[in-house]
Amino acid sequence: MKKNKKPLTPFQIAMGNLWQKPAVRICLSVLILFYFGALFADILSPYRFDNEDRNYSYCPPMKIHMVDEGKPSRPFVYGMLLTFDEFHKRVYVEDKSQKYPLKLFVEGDTYKFLEVVKGNRHAFGVGLPGRLHIWGADSRGRDLFSRILYGARVSLTIGIVGVAISFFIGLLIGGIAGYYGGWVDGVLMRVCEMFMMIPGFYLMLALRAAVPANLSSLQVYFFIVIIFSFIGWASLARVIRGMSLSLKERDYVLVAKTIGISDMRIILTHILPHTFSYSIVAIMLSIPGYILGESALSLLGLGIQDPFASWGNLLSEAMSIVQIQFAPWILIPGLLIFTAVICFNILGDALRDELDPLLKGERPSS
Repeated sequence: MKKNKKPLTPFQIAMGNLWQKPAVRICLSVLILFYFGALFADILSPYRFDNEDRNYSYCPPMKIHMVDEGKPSRPFVYGMLLTFDEFHKRVYVEDKSQKYPLKLFVEGDTYKFLEVVKGNRHAFGVGLPGRLHIWGADSRGRDLFSRILYGARVSLTIGIVGVAISFFIGLLIGGIAGYYGGWVDGVLMRVCEMFMMIPGFYLMLALRAAVPANLSSLQVYFFIVIIFSFIGWASLARVIRGMSLSLKERDYVLVAKTIGISDMRIILTHILPHTFSYSIVAIMLSIPGYILGESALSLLGLGIQDPFASWGNLLSEAMSIVQIQFAPWILIPGLLIFTAVICFNILGDALRDELDPLLKGERPSS
């Protein structure tokens, strides 16, 4: 005799419907690829973020050859020679006398994977004195592909960490304000309104200006996370407060009060979990703002500083039309920022479409 399958919860139904959408699958795959590259940047990148060779300044993306003298060959690249055309413009040409085969797990710059495991093997590269720049090089001759992978660690994680902190604050303050009401609600909501009155970008600049200038990039990273956390929590707190006002009148909350459960435990275990459907959507839609905020700060020179990489400060070299015309590959970080923001927005919109009916009680729990 077959056992009856446990019926799916409304949340499981919503996640199943979400996965059926091709756009969601594509966006999720792209983001997983981005975060995988950020996590394993030490191994996947041919060079460290600060490895430079001024002889390759603004070197264009190198062509990987698979045919040598009309015959199939293992992948290789030629050396690059810097010349000047009739307009005295710098031009790189392939030096056919120098051939460097691509190697897997080649020895290179020393690194510490996740700041724990020391190593010097890179997923691919070429032997010295050759250089490999599959996405070109920047003004200092540093490999753009490697710096983009390292920069992803900052630009992508700062959104996740900043959102996690700000939404914890927003959920907690909103839950307390809605549960207690009265003067507690009044004071907390006035504080929220103070933060919401100031435009987010200007508040971000003001808070960043208060941070000492002589800090390491790691310290700046943590300060930026704290700054973003101060900006994003207020609007969420107001929404959670409104939801908590209705949730605190539910029977299960009244029963919890009757049997003597503490107020904070009621808020954390009986009220806030019922706001997660909205919170998940809000978190997903907020991450792009954090990515753009970090990029804007770094682009203005107020975020992660050179030689450390983030997608924002990599894009700072594209501030001139002349530079873009001369080296269009320096716009690649901007394309990646755009792609990441679009993917998070599509995922957030899809989540909202699936989870909003649950909040209204419109979807059956079959």
